[in-house]
Amino acid sequence: MRILLQMPGRDVDAWRAALAAALPEAEIAVWPEVSSEPDYALVWRPPPELFTRVDAPKAIFNLGAGVDALLGVPTLPPDVPVIRLTDAGMAEQMAEYVTLGVLRAYREMDVYAAQQRNGRWEPRPRLAKAGFGVGLMGFGVLGQAVATALAPFGFPLACWSRTRKTLQGMTSFAGTDELPAFLALANVLVCTLPATPETDGVLDRSVLSQLPRDAHVVNIARGSLIVDADLIALLDSGHLAGATLDVFRTEPLPADHPFWHHPRVTVTPHVSAATLIPESVAQVAAKIRCLENGEAVSGGIDRQRGY
Repeated sequence: MRILLQMPGRDVDAWRAALAAALPEAEIAVWPEVSSEPDYALVWRPPPELFTRVDAPKAIFNLGAGVDALLGVPTLPPDVPVIRLTDAGMAEQMAEYVTLGVLRAYREMDVYAAQQRNGRWEPRPRLAKAGFGVGLMGFGVLGQAVATALAPFGFPLACWSRTRKTLQGMTSFAGTDELPAFLALANVLVCTLPATPETDGVLDRSVLSQLPRDAHVVNIARGSLIVDADLIALLDSGHLAGATLDVFRTEPLPADHPFWHHPRVTVTPHVSAATLIPESVAQVAAKIRCLENGEAVSGGIDRQRGY
């Protein structure tokens, strides 16, 4: 069995060592050193020339949850299965991040931080939890993990997705017609949608303005989902109270971008969930063994949908 590993950055040696331990029978090559045609390609944001130098393997593994960058590679072989990581420790991390953002909004910590800067001692009335809804826009593996983490806190939870999903204690909305009703319930809107041509710019002024006044936005999906200028306009107008953003259209976020210094925006550098090497390699190795035995695996991408 031959495996091609393409992973930019300093972690490539750790990935290779973990793969060698999990699949000792495999011959592992690291891009750009390719001595033979691989059976499997394990990639993260690969350069277009990779697929011009390498014949179509049996399967391509995307070493992350989001596949938008890979599907955008023009040389990607059209008929080779693309398999993404499913969780591999990322769901728990994202659930922690979102829970922090929701509790920070509910307990009005940004308001108290501003009061501290101005030397003001002004206790605020406690917000009624029953009227503080959390809306999850996108309800796949990551969205469901977030919902499970938030459930013990007692917030009214709602989800919106392309097709209807069900989870105990969750109000479910689906499709364009039900989006306004979903947005009206979301005092915190959490975005976990995949990045596709259909979701590019989905959170524009017309959508965000349907959120309740003083709502918060938490985006852990992709920066392309938000129209930056529209979000800033609604923050400046006072319609939205705050935004916690971990992903951006351009990364790293440019030094002159207004998000950096906006008083109602919290910026983090795409850290809501790191790809954990041991968990990821264990998952990939198990799936390769299944494929070698002719068995089906989870995480396959529907290229028409983009996820």
